Amino acid sequence: MARRHDPGRRRRIIDAAIRVVRSKGIAGLTHRSAAAEADVPLGSTTYHFKTLDELMVAALRQAGEGFAKAVSARGALEDPHADLADELARLLGEWLSGDRAGVELEYELYLAALRRPALRPVAAEWCAGLADRLARRTDPVTARALVALMDGICLQVLLTGTAYDAEYARELLARVIGWDRERRPAPPRCPPRSP
Repeated sequence: MARRHDPGRRRRIIDAAIRVVRSKGIAGLTHRSAAAEADVPLGSTTYHFKTLDELMVAALRQAGEGFAKAVSARGALEDPHADLADELARLLGEWLSGDRAGVELEYELYLAALRRPALRPVAAEWCAGLADRLARRTDPVTARALVALMDGICLQVLLTGTAYDAEYARELLARVIGWDRERRPAPPRCPPRSP
């Protein structure tokens, strides 16, 4: 049934693209497959997304909202008294134990940037956004190292099918955070006062 005024059509096409990637993988996503899944004419997908890369960028942005919401909900990341390594390990655990298919989908779209340069800025935004948030609790270099480590832990869990080990993650995260603290020069000590 044709709809003359359909303000939600763009969003429905993105949702459909995400469902296609979830069921058929990134290789199964085309304008035609997204249109069929969204139950819209093919012209609608090409009207809203001139290229397949534009559709993938929109899908990656929307899929990436899952982790962004998990980070935002974790207020303790902003608390200077909270154990940052512990909070990050818990965050990863909650995310990986939630909608596993959603996590896999986010990473499939994220890793598609290896072959599709148009996706790289979106993947970089995700990394930079999290690093900026973590830099409030540490320095920018350590924040980027933490993001890279978290990515690596998630990929290992997803690719090997092993269970997430929160203690292992916490230990590694604490080492990166501790390495930062060890490298910072200690403040000068005041000489003892003369009596």
